[in-house]
Amino acid sequence: WVCGWAVTITGILVIGSLADTAAVYTLLLFDVDEPSKAAVVLITVFLIVSMTAITVIGTELGARMQQVMVTFQIGTLVVFAIILLVKAGGADAPGDGGGITPELSWINPFDVPFEALAVGLLGSIFIYWGWESAVTVNEETRDSASAPGKAAVLSTAILLGTFLLVAFALQAWFGATTLGDTYNDDISVLADAGTGVLGEPWDKFVVLAVLTSALAATQTTILPASRTSLSMASRRAFPKVMGSVHPKFQTPWVGTIAIGVLALTYYIPAKLISENFLFDTITALGFGIAFYYAMTGFACVYFYRKQLTKSAYNFFVLGVGPAIGGIILMLIFYKAILEYGDASQSYYAFDAE
Repeated sequence: WVCGWAVTITGILVIGSLADTAAVYTLLLFDVDEPSKAAVVLITVFLIVSMTAITVIGTELGARMQQVMVTFQIGTLVVFAIILLVKAGGADAPGDGGGITPELSWINPFDVPFEALAVGLLGSIFIYWGWESAVTVNEETRDSASAPGKAAVLSTAILLGTFLLVAFALQAWFGATTLGDTYNDDISVLADAGTGVLGEPWDKFVVLAVLTSALAATQTTILPASRTSLSMASRRAFPKVMGSVHPKFQTPWVGTIAIGVLALTYYIPAKLISENFLFDTITALGFGIAFYYAMTGFACVYFYRKQLTKSAYNFFVLGVGPAIGGIILMLIFYKAILEYGDASQSYYAFDAE
């Protein structure tokens, strides 16, 4: 019950930020480098309404759209990252000394102070969040007994590979100092890198890749949140009407529309009042995600408790692995509370400096 609320609330809070990113990159696609807040808000509202409508119309339409967008964005980012790595050693690179050579130590957790690691992990939880979207629609999936689980594992591997490759490439091209000083909280980093490496008009492919990525993430956040509301309504944790299924589209249309409306209700005033507040919301999402992921790990151990002693595979895969994951996530949750309990760690404080 508590995890269901965590899933739903985190979805509602982040939908606006994802659509906002898509809106900014839509404007960048048309060379609007410094868009007005009104323009960004209007496009964001349009995108949230559109993605909500697509989710109501049906999973098939959303799935076909996702296939096109995901294939394009991953393909573009992989090619772009490889070009970045190749050119990073050249004199044109803006990084420290004209670019730096990637090192495996960049992903060695033992080379990072624990405080920085805990905060970084909280951010990475948000970054990798969403891989389980296929699991939330398991009842609407072909070969539902195995396909959602395989999709979750495969998507995690693809996410990890793509993020590592792009992160290495950006670090190599810009250098840690330039990247940190120039692009702190600046979502245009990929667009600028695309212009510097590919030049016009090829840099638009990178902008379009980020745009489709944010747009796809918006839709895949509305989808699991609406399915969670359906599940909770069926267990009487939500009002019964939230579980109403559309007679034609066979989707939980009331819950889906409610998620979209609540997302807009939160995003619009937050964006208009303070963008720092919106950024701090993204940080706060890590807490909710860490919590319900940890609870899911513990629930896995409890659910399969009678199966754990039947084989070594069951013991480690259904017991030890999820338990360790849950413990690590709760430790990150606790450490991050201590770290972000200091008001100086907020985006408002950073912006004031």
